[in-house]
Amino acid sequence: MMIRYRRPKQDDAFIMRFIDSQLVPLSHLNPVQLEAVRKDIPKRLARGITLVACQRYEDNPLGFVHFFLHGELLYIDMLAVTPESQRKRWGNTLMVHAEKFAVSRGCKRSKVMVDAGNANGLSFYKKLGYVTVRFHTQNQCHELEKTL
Repeated sequence: MMIRYRRPKQDDAFIMRFIDSQLVPLSHLNPVQLEAVRKDIPKRLARGITLVACQRYEDNPLGFVHFFLHGELLYIDMLAVTPESQRKRWGNTLMVHAEKFAVSRGCKRSKVMVDAGNANGLSFYKKLGYVTVRFHTQNQCHELEKTL
């Protein structure tokens, strides 16, 4: 079990498939909005930090977390783990690494948005200590925060 930084040539095709299979189905965006978001993914990946989980360094990812640091705020942009790797602590391990990275750079709190239809995601983040701050009706997302 290891966590490493994203290697674009090896990992990006996996990450895009993952976004399409695991995250897009939970979104409440219309097809035009979803396509705009998909086109923006390479820019988001280039701007933020992506950690991937894999068995060995050269293996394909079993999951990933993508995040941004904004001053004292860690913003979790995306987290996904393959269905067969879920409930095996990969998501927890990715989050621990992201949070430790953020704390080492002065972050004091973390924020994540969870789609309204993602009950498993909501439960996952709550188990990690995140609390719901508000619900955004426009984009149908729960906003959760945690003190680091």
